[in-house]
Amino acid sequence: MKQVDFFYFFGSVYAYLSVMRIGGLAAAAGVSIRWRPFNVRTVMKENNVALRTEALKVPYMWRDIERRAATHGLQFKPPPVWPTDPELLHNLTGTLAAAEGWGEAFTVSSFRAWIVDRMALGEMPTIEKVLQPLGKDPHSTIARAKSAATQKLYADETEAARSFGIFGSPSFVVDGELFWGDDRLEEAIAWAKGEHALQRATAKA
Repeated sequence: MKQVDFFYFFGSVYAYLSVMRIGGLAAAAGVSIRWRPFNVRTVMKENNVALRTEALKVPYMWRDIERRAATHGLQFKPPPVWPTDPELLHNLTGTLAAAEGWGEAFTVSSFRAWIVDRMALGEMPTIEKVLQPLGKDPHSTIARAKSAATQKLYADETEAARSFGIFGSPSFVVDGELFWGDDRLEEAIAWAKGEHALQRATAKA
C-alpha cells in the first residue's frame, strides 16, 4: 500500500480542510496516511514569511477557506481563534499521538474543536475535550507531550519537513514528491496510486 506523508500544523487553517478530508479520500483510494505534525512557524520564519502581518492576505484567506469548506461540505465560520496554540502544546500532543498510533483521531477531533466548536488550541479545556473520548488521561498525556523525548521528535519531524523542501502547511509527500496546499490533496492521492497525469505521460514517453 502506497503512503502519503501528511505534514501539518495545529493552527494552520488550511490544514483543517485537509484534516477533515484526507482519511476518506485515502480509504477510497487504498492509500495509507502517515500523520506528521511539524513546526510550520519555524519554517516560515526561516523563509521570512509572517502571514499574520499581511493585511490584504488574511481577509482573503478567511473568505477563501469559507468557499473551499462549502465546496467540500465542511463547516467554517470566519474567523476562528487565530493564531492559536502559542506554546505548541497541542502540536506536541499531536506528535505524541502520531507516534503512538492515535494521531488521526486526535487530529480530527482537535481541528473540529478548533474550527467548529471555536475553541483555542493548546488550552486545557480543549485538550481535555479531545483526549477524554479517546480514553486518554489529559494530565499524564500532557506530561508525556512536554517530555524531552516528544520535543525532540517534534524537532525531528520539523527537520524532516525541511529535508523535503516543505515551506507551508498542509503539505503532502509521496516517494519524495512534494505537494503543497489543500488544493493539491487529490493530486497527492493520485500520485500515490500511480494515476497522476504526469506519471502516465512519463510512462508513455
